[in-house]
Amino acid sequence: MQSLGSPPLAPTFYERDAEIVAPKLLGKILVARENDGVAASTIVEVEAYLGKQDPASHAFRGVRRLNTSMFESGGTCYVYLSYGINYCMDVITGCAGDG
Repeated sequence: MQSLGSPPLAPTFYERDAEIVAPKLLGKILVARENDGVAASTIVEVEAYLGKQDPASHAFRGVRRLNTSMFESGGTCYVYLSYGINYCMDVITGCAGDG
């Protein structure tokens, strides 16, 4: 199988503030590997939310049933359906428990 570019980003890449990590994700390739194949896409848009201090963040109101992954360690993905139309994916930054 042909390589899809650089090796995966180290966990320490994500253990920083969202304002630092978000712009560095632009142009990176997101790869999902399953038993039946590989899907890959280039990241072309990013936004940085400030967790518990940011009313626009899904972490703002604390841990809830649907947002628990937002409080995991940096590099964890949080996927949700936005307005019943599009799936969105957040990449968690910082340390576990930060939101």
